[in-house]
Amino acid sequence: MDRENRRVALITGATGGLGTAMCKRLITDGYRVAGTYRDKSKLSAWQLEMEKEGYFLDVFEVDVADFDSVGNTIANVEEKIGPIDVLINNAGIARDGVLRRMTKEAWDDVINTNLTSVFNTCRHVINGMIERGFGRIINISSVNAQRGQVGQTNYSAAKAGMHGFTKSLAMEVATKGITVNTISPGYIYTEIVKAIPDEIIRTKILPGIPMGRLGGTDEVAYLVSFLASDEARFITGANYAINGGQHVY
Repeated sequence: MDRENRRVALITGATGGLGTAMCKRLITDGYRVAGTYRDKSKLSAWQLEMEKEGYFLDVFEVDVADFDSVGNTIANVEEKIGPIDVLINNAGIARDGVLRRMTKEAWDDVINTNLTSVFNTCRHVINGMIERGFGRIINISSVNAQRGQVGQTNYSAAKAGMHGFTKSLAMEVATKGITVNTISPGYIYTEIVKAIPDEIIRTKILPGIPMGRLGGTDEVAYLVSFLASDEARFITGANYAINGGQHVY
């Protein structure tokens, strides 16, 4: 990639485990990276650690569930850094609970943060990508969108909705130099998974993964890097499962 004319990548949910790995990988690839966050309490420590490791990027506060908040943030990114060439929809939350006890708030929060956010971001970047004749949109879904999971009707529905959205948008912009794909990770070694007791991981989770291990955030980031590249220009409307064989289809 021409370092004097670097492409711009925007990663939502940049300060989480997966987001951090994606930021590092795309910075290493030569992109100008912008990230979004919502939790201010962890931002300073995260930025300091990133800079200590030699990774520098611009970060922007946003509520991905709010259409106008997303629009304002994307306008700020493009004014400060440049037009967005690569969009990675990584922001997400979980509000788990069986349906018979799930609140309307828990449903709305997850659907809006995990799925409506994808509409919000894509809607604000798609016309610019069409005008420039280039774009990469990568939506981070989940293995539970494919197989379901007890206590996650909201989460699984939102992540499964990403697949339909991705395939339809991919068809709409296939002739415009834009690709749209999803990645569906299984159990990845993030802070959320690290919080699970070792006994549960050893006896309940790992036996269900044929590879017998958790995935690494760097492995997901490498797949993001590939799908963002010029070499992946003939891949669109696809879903990439990265789950160690946990769900094969």
